[in-house]
Amino acid sequence: MPVQELDNSAKRYREGTHRTVPPGRTLAKVKPFLDEMGITRLANLTGLDRIGVPVVSAVRPNSRSVSISQGKGTSLDAAMASAAMEAIENYHAERIVLPLKFGSYNEFSAHHDLVDVDALPKLKSGAWHPDRRIFWIEGRELSTGTAVWLPFEMVHSNYTVPAITGSGCFVSCTNGLASGNHILEAIAHGICEVVERDANSLWNRLSDKARATTRIDLSTIADPECLVSLQALRRAGFAAGIWDMTSDVGIPAFYCLIVDEQVPLGHSGGGAGCHLDPAIAVSRAITEAIQVRTNYIAGARDDLGRSEYQADEITEKNNHARRLMDLFSPKPLDFARFVDRSGDSFESDVETMLDRLGKAGIEKVLCVDLTNDAFQIPVVRIVIPGLEGPDDHEDYLPGLRAGHA
Repeated sequence: MPVQELDNSAKRYREGTHRTVPPGRTLAKVKPFLDEMGITRLANLTGLDRIGVPVVSAVRPNSRSVSISQGKGTSLDAAMASAAMEAIENYHAERIVLPLKFGSYNEFSAHHDLVDVDALPKLKSGAWHPDRRIFWIEGRELSTGTAVWLPFEMVHSNYTVPAITGSGCFVSCTNGLASGNHILEAIAHGICEVVERDANSLWNRLSDKARATTRIDLSTIADPECLVSLQALRRAGFAAGIWDMTSDVGIPAFYCLIVDEQVPLGHSGGGAGCHLDPAIAVSRAITEAIQVRTNYIAGARDDLGRSEYQADEITEKNNHARRLMDLFSPKPLDFARFVDRSGDSFESDVETMLDRLGKAGIEKVLCVDLTNDAFQIPVVRIVIPGLEGPDDHEDYLPGLRAGHA
């Protein structure tokens, strides 16, 4: 599945994000399948908070992972489509029907092209051993179309217990799981997510002094969609901070924090975003920070523990956020310095991202196509050996890049 062999996918929607079609058309396409996937409700949560930026939840009670998926955007249609597609992604990754193989690395390595397992995110308590028998699934290297087998644990999102045989070796999460109106749109989104998590894990390892130098001067952000969200935050009485997390890969990535200045025990929110267009990356970070806070308020997310609603836990998180806000930077970054390298099609964007990754020494980007013929909604899992996994995983083991950072 080389990128060059896939149909060109022109971008026809550019309001706050890049898509092949407007969010309303995406919703219309997927709505007939929501019942079959167990998605019982798309809930508009926007009014639960005073910010006013749209946040939506997709409810899927019989999920094999989390039953609440989130969506956000600068319009309600965008947030609705975002929530629905996240739930759809998880449904597909929970019910993978592709062929699997069961065996050890040492058994298969002589006759199969296996991923470089040393470059994959592992667990501190991981049980990986080249003689340990695990399930493998076939993916494709995007540049060449070469078949590569990788651990099934990094592809599926079926977290029911008991765990699938051979589990417990590699990070199992939804990093790189993505959907779209076109498979290249899904691939682009998946690559951005994996690059974003890597950048965030590296940025979190910097000293306070180093992180202070990455602060963005909010007054230099001129993108209309970003300004709508920032102005909504100001009107609602929130402090906001944005930092540049862009790694050596060179795909713009940003982190946003919002802190409630009116309610002492009000939830803060943190979000990250990555995109070839820096304005979209920032907009994603801002709206995700708002989404995180709104979902705390809603209280329905089933992976939020009781402690996160206790006063001491909220105070600790808010103090951490304010400490980051207070880091002094004598010369915050001018947002105009960030270059937009996005193209007119997702084919162009994917090729640009593969080139940026290659120049950073990341040679292979693997894709498992999870698209179900019954729905024809493109869903993929992107795995990029060599990049860091998300460091908010409770069993995160820093890799080589984090060690160097």
